[in-house]
Amino acid sequence: MAIPLIAIVGRPNVGKSTFFNRVLSQRQAIVDAREGITRDRIYGETEWCAHALRFIDTGGYIPEDVDVFNAAVRKQAQEAMAEADIVLFMVDGRVSPTGSDQILAQFVRESGKPCLLLVNKCDGLKYDDQVYQFHEFGLKEPMAISALNGRNTGDVLDRILGELKLTQFPMHKDEDHFLRLAIVGMPNVGKSSLTNALIQKERTIVTPIAGTTRDAVDAYVKWYGHDITLVDTAGLRKLAKVKDRIEYYSTVRTQSAIDGSHVVLVLIDAEKGFGKQDKTIVDHVIRKGKGLVLVVNKWDLIEKHNHTMKETTDEIRRQFKSLDHYSILYVSALNRQRIHKIFEVAWDIFTRGQNLLPTNKLNKELEAITRKNPPPAERGKMIRIKYAAQVSRQPTVIALYLNYPKLVSQSYKRYLENQLRLRFDLKGIPIKLSFRKK
Repeated sequence: MAIPLIAIVGRPNVGKSTFFNRVLSQRQAIVDAREGITRDRIYGETEWCAHALRFIDTGGYIPEDVDVFNAAVRKQAQEAMAEADIVLFMVDGRVSPTGSDQILAQFVRESGKPCLLLVNKCDGLKYDDQVYQFHEFGLKEPMAISALNGRNTGDVLDRILGELKLTQFPMHKDEDHFLRLAIVGMPNVGKSSLTNALIQKERTIVTPIAGTTRDAVDAYVKWYGHDITLVDTAGLRKLAKVKDRIEYYSTVRTQSAIDGSHVVLVLIDAEKGFGKQDKTIVDHVIRKGKGLVLVVNKWDLIEKHNHTMKETTDEIRRQFKSLDHYSILYVSALNRQRIHKIFEVAWDIFTRGQNLLPTNKLNKELEAITRKNPPPAERGKMIRIKYAAQVSRQPTVIALYLNYPKLVSQSYKRYLENQLRLRFDLKGIPIKLSFRKK
């Protein structure tokens, strides 16, 4: 059974993102007193009475505003309503119905979708009388709620289950066959354009203005029978250059998206090349132990000859030696050039990262590696590696048990990692060697 979709719509600053965060029990959407913080459709899942529910947070709906962002936000809200199974129309209980509320109420009625009218900011019983003025919308009985303190939000979830007639016990999804793929990079490298190209629809707002995307935005894709969640994120800059608090929160959301993903696509701009901040992002992803693919976008803008791709790859790997072990793809999100390779490579890394290395084979290969080049003696002490086993996956951690773990040199650690990568299929997968006392 498909997970029901619930769209939250309303004009700016009525508390949609606060309610979204409340029902998800986490700070997923950025909330601020300023208007117009949310722009894209933001998806999040929660569970209520053993039923999975998927909510869509939308930007504030401003009718007939020609501003580039407001027009795009309006389109995103309309698309959210079109795909939703039920619509939550939210209004501000501290303010009388506005012209924008009237127009949006008309749009909700015309959508033909089941709808609940939520009167937010009713923080106590003394504010409940405010709901009566919203009967003029001609929708079902308004519900007084407070997204900020959680008042009556449980009743809203009960009403949603009732409206959707969810009575059957749901089936749970096998998480081992569900890939979470994050797209990260500096501002304006084409992350949102690539997201839209991969899912073949205008899922996120794209403008030439750096910093258009603020939240980490999920998009759900079915690829050859496999479930993939694609996470478009805000651009990452050096923290010293982040002045605005909204951009700071965007950076925090992006780092959380990396933490919660299985594989990360690090996007760089082909025209700007592989810079210092790109290296910092790659290093952060590897340190977190996530699968990694380096994607060079805007490849269509580069003048090319027969060896351009090889020369660029060699230069990137010369600058950052760790990338020897990771795939580099050259794509154009605008022309959809080679983007089909992204899901292929990412899914391959994900499935290989799920596998545990057989302990017998690991120890057999380790014996051959150390026989060919034994660990050098340190401080007059012979180092002997007795045993190895993989103790974790995602991140892949291999524990090596030996007599003097603190005496192993960095150069020998790199040698062991390179040899293990050669003998096992670990391309694209960061591995951590943990040296332990036998």
